[in-house]
Amino acid sequence: MNQSRRTFLKQGGLLAGGLIAAPALLARSAPSDTIRVGLIGCRNMGFGDLSNCLQQENVICGGLCDVDEEVLMRRAKDIEETYGIKPPLYRDFRKMLEDPELDAVVIGTPDHWHCLITIMACEAGKAVYVEKPLANSIAECQAMVSAVRHHGSIVQVGQQQRSGQHWQDVAAYVQSGKLGQIRRVMVWGNFAYGKGNPRIPNEAVPKNLDYNLWLGPSAHIPYNPNRLHGAWRHTWAFGGGLLSDWGVHLLDIVLWTMKSPVPKRVSAFGGIYQYPNNLIETPDTLDVTWDMGTYNLTWSHVAGNELKQFGRTYGIAFMGADGVLVVNRQGWEVQAPNGAESDLLKPFEVGKDSNHLAHAADFIQAMRENRDPICNIEAGRDAAVLAQYGIVALRSGQTLTMGDDPYDLSHQPDAQAFAKPTYHSGWTFPHW
Repeated sequence: MNQSRRTFLKQGGLLAGGLIAAPALLARSAPSDTIRVGLIGCRNMGFGDLSNCLQQENVICGGLCDVDEEVLMRRAKDIEETYGIKPPLYRDFRKMLEDPELDAVVIGTPDHWHCLITIMACEAGKAVYVEKPLANSIAECQAMVSAVRHHGSIVQVGQQQRSGQHWQDVAAYVQSGKLGQIRRVMVWGNFAYGKGNPRIPNEAVPKNLDYNLWLGPSAHIPYNPNRLHGAWRHTWAFGGGLLSDWGVHLLDIVLWTMKSPVPKRVSAFGGIYQYPNNLIETPDTLDVTWDMGTYNLTWSHVAGNELKQFGRTYGIAFMGADGVLVVNRQGWEVQAPNGAESDLLKPFEVGKDSNHLAHAADFIQAMRENRDPICNIEAGRDAAVLAQYGIVALRSGQTLTMGDDPYDLSHQPDAQAFAKPTYHSGWTFPHW
């Protein structure tokens, strides 16, 4: 995209401090409309998101960044073997954001880093694909919305179900009124991984990992291998457990379909009932109720197993006067009330499709068209904050009531204490 790239490379700008390896084949015959996408956080979902972006026309890898050198080198090898290029490699994302030739970044870090990196990327003029949940607190979500809109940035949040046809069909069916008045929406996710890992002694930080940078703005928590690599989401400083992980995907569909992002009241009950010896802080058992004004919305999970509701380990049930629509990623069906039969109420099934590729395609196309993508910053904020309401209600032991500003809980000081994190180690909370 940027015509000054070759000049920049000749000047050696990418060899500045923080860069591990220089690009060898990055700009070979790149079309003038090429989009260069970098990745921050390379281990799992982030690399999948980057790979989906790289499948789009005239998109190339503009850099990889990870605080774990082993992960970084493994992913660099993957990129070279698959695409024939050697992108610049970074340990510190701030050095990557200094590259004027980089058009966009994918953020695949743990949740506690989403806010700062997204805002700094917007300040650097980059488009952003950020994994869900948008952030790990209500205040961070609000700061991100303000920053994105101030800079006019293009941001896609990784709630990729919005790009799936059968999810779009579900939203249209519910909105058609065929189910009648919706009085209750049930959301659930019973997953084995929610129990976390066994508790083991803390260890010395391995040499390949910059653990201080991994911690970033969070409070210092001693290194433990059973707390990293996905298991971090069971520690409050880094994530919100099953509710903010799987729950956000499903809650997003509810908000999108029902068009009612702000509850009136929120209550939550749960705890670590079955796995007190595991390395977890988030609950293994949880029930949350949001009073949405015209209907009740509920979330439940029993972690550590794959128990099914409506025949599904996870899903959404829109419960109306004239039928119940049950949906997850494998398909959807409508059940008539009281065992009645109807030609209109037939089961629908689709092949399993996570919709990641379509979501990445929409992000790239949004960049080319200078428009909001299908899951913009507000959509990411609404789903993440809805989950955070449940987390704050649980941790504070209070039923939340919304004031004039639904993102301000200062009228409930005990709850407000969990709505905004304290940043540490010299990192400053972004005020927008």
